[in-house]
Amino acid sequence: MVLEKLASDLGASFRSHKANAMVAEARVVPGGPKLVLAKLGTFMNLSGKPTAALATFYKVEPANIIVIHDELDIDFDDVRIKVGGGHAGHNGLRDIIAALGSPDFVRVRVGVGRPPGRGDAADFVLKPFSKSEREVLPFVLDRSADAVCSIATEGVLAAQQKFHSP
Repeated sequence: MVLEKLASDLGASFRSHKANAMVAEARVVPGGPKLVLAKLGTFMNLSGKPTAALATFYKVEPANIIVIHDELDIDFDDVRIKVGGGHAGHNGLRDIIAALGSPDFVRVRVGVGRPPGRGDAADFVLKPFSKSEREVLPFVLDRSADAVCSIATEGVLAAQQKFHSP
């Protein structure tokens, strides 16, 4: 959803790519860095191979890759930016780290919160959003898309200072 929002904001259209992905290329500002937005055609747990194939095709080092992912350890309406680290049990991140041979990529962590009680995390992240979450979702998507643009134009540290402020 964040990628769809980004593509819409930047006037980009997705097209099929041989790396089992849909890609859209855009610039946040004229003459600025090119963003390659990629919606992978695999299950989330198998994100590594297409990510690595796109990195090779576009000649992008892990440090210049931004992965947008759901994060159980962050409240639903929060967005956090992180560089490197482990996978924290996130199978998509685990697969990307293995395929790239490095954990040193930027992550835009979109909070989804924890399931209530002892609910299963896998089932929880696949459930439709609640009515109250659907009301807030457009703002979360805006904030997440803005975080990606800020990273691309201002750098990670400036983006973290901007988006992690109270």
